[in-house]
Amino acid sequence: MTFFQLMRRNVWRKRLRAILLMFSVGIAFLIYGLTASFVSGSLGAAGASDNLLGVFNKSSRGLPLPLAYLNRIAAEGDVAAVAYTARMRGFVEVEKNVVAVSAVDPQAIAAANGDELRLTTELIAAMEEAGDRVLVGRALAEAEGWSIGQRIGFTGQLRADGSRNWSFTIAGIFEGAHASTDTYFMLARYDAINAARARNKDTVDAFVVRPRPGVSPSVLAARIDALFANSAAQTRTQSEKQFLEAFLRQFADIGLIVSLVVGAAFVTILMIAVNTMLFAVRERRFEIGVLKVLGFSSPWILGLILGETLFIFLVGGAGGLVLANLATLSIGPEFGLVFCTAALAKSLTIVAGLGLLTGLLPAVTAVRLPIINAFRTR
Repeated sequence: MTFFQLMRRNVWRKRLRAILLMFSVGIAFLIYGLTASFVSGSLGAAGASDNLLGVFNKSSRGLPLPLAYLNRIAAEGDVAAVAYTARMRGFVEVEKNVVAVSAVDPQAIAAANGDELRLTTELIAAMEEAGDRVLVGRALAEAEGWSIGQRIGFTGQLRADGSRNWSFTIAGIFEGAHASTDTYFMLARYDAINAARARNKDTVDAFVVRPRPGVSPSVLAARIDALFANSAAQTRTQSEKQFLEAFLRQFADIGLIVSLVVGAAFVTILMIAVNTMLFAVRERRFEIGVLKVLGFSSPWILGLILGETLFIFLVGGAGGLVLANLATLSIGPEFGLVFCTAALAKSLTIVAGLGLLTGLLPAVTAVRLPIINAFRTR
């Protein structure tokens, strides 16, 4: 019988106990997988860029900025590209079905943020065919069941004609560069939106700035804010990732909450698993004594016990992570859950670490067990 065969048979000696322990480990990693998916995908923070800058109104992100700021920002020598966006929130069909529309200049947004949103020349050309053409993000299109060429109605900002009804034709669907990139919104033409809206004409909610290669984003951000330090509408410039993280912190410290929930789950499962494995070693003291008499070394016995706990954690953890991945896929992209490769790699590292940590105390107990005490159990 090989080492791995013996290890596997020891694990399944008490089948019900092994299954219940694996189930507990699986639940812990299901919780971790879901919380990690939320942190990775919430509002696209995981796919946000540190090099892409957003220029907002310093007083409040809800206040607009003059479109005239565009030329002054573009005149900065270290700015590679600059675009602008006016955000319009509304709903489709029912009020609960909230959708966001970003009014942009197609060519400018392609230059500044085209790589992150995969805005190809074909998509930009389709958007420029008419003022009512829009590009829809993949996540939004899948959630609503929309397709290219479909006419959609949107209830949003007040129009100059007194209504709130907007109508768009889907010219294309854009993809995010990463699984965690936020694509739950539409891109519309700013010139058409600006001409039709009743309020805040010739204003934008933010400017999107891409620095030239080799330019420090933080230094450029400070220089942009200095341009408008004495203006009526002062600016605050942040990277895309800083903005999204600050937005999340308005509601709660998501990272702290997730750490507390996951930590509680892991501490609980660690205590259960250690206690269970100590009990299992206590049951097998006579067998451990026989192994020592037959000449099996302490490292061999240590590896046997560690291998058993690692096997339990690998099976249980893999099951929990698979369920977490299936849950993120079934819940839908509108909730921002993304089980990315980084989360999977971190999960597997935790699985291996907890498996070895759990088995360490039982394994050391087995190694230090005197042979005479082991035979007294008979």
